[in-house]
Amino acid sequence: MNKKLAAALSGGAVLVVALSGCTSSGGDKGPDPKLVAWAKTVCDAVPAQDAKIKAANAAISTTAADTAKPETLQKTDSKAFQDMADGYKAIATSISGAGAPPGVDGGAKRLQDVVKSFNSLAASYGDLKKQVDGLDTKNQGKFASGLQDVAARMTELEKKHQAGTESLTKLQQGEVKDAIAEQASCKKISASAAPSAG
Repeated sequence: MNKKLAAALSGGAVLVVALSGCTSSGGDKGPDPKLVAWAKTVCDAVPAQDAKIKAANAAISTTAADTAKPETLQKTDSKAFQDMADGYKAIATSISGAGAPPGVDGGAKRLQDVVKSFNSLAASYGDLKKQVDGLDTKNQGKFASGLQDVAARMTELEKKHQAGTESLTKLQQGEVKDAIAEQASCKKISASAAPSAG
């Protein structure tokens, strides 16, 4: 039953990978030093949260494969959703704290869109945690039905993941992408991502 939930979660970590700046467009001169400093602030905050989100995804998938008891599923899923909520919230806070990328037209608006997307994801995962916590583990039928509802909500969350990825892509244009590509912490995320991510 929980396999549907695990499948719905498969796109969860894709959002963070979008910040990895797979390639640099090159050029004779590097990006503005102020922009590089901004990129460092953003990138340095991401790896720990990225790891937390990936671990949460893995925990749900592993528990689903083990066909664990309802109590175990509830506990694992609840913690995973809380970790995801915390992870996305922390990234939103870090990006917001970095401020708009310097010297970028429309940078403030693009940044605002990214922060809004991540905060929305964090709130949604927080709601999913509450929903999982409220499931009746003593009644197998009700529990299974409740997990189906959670899986359905996870599927709906894919639209928010897509919106978040798009907002990050818009933020990373021109010198912003080059500055992010230079950051070791963002390269680390890129290297651990699936080949299709870059």
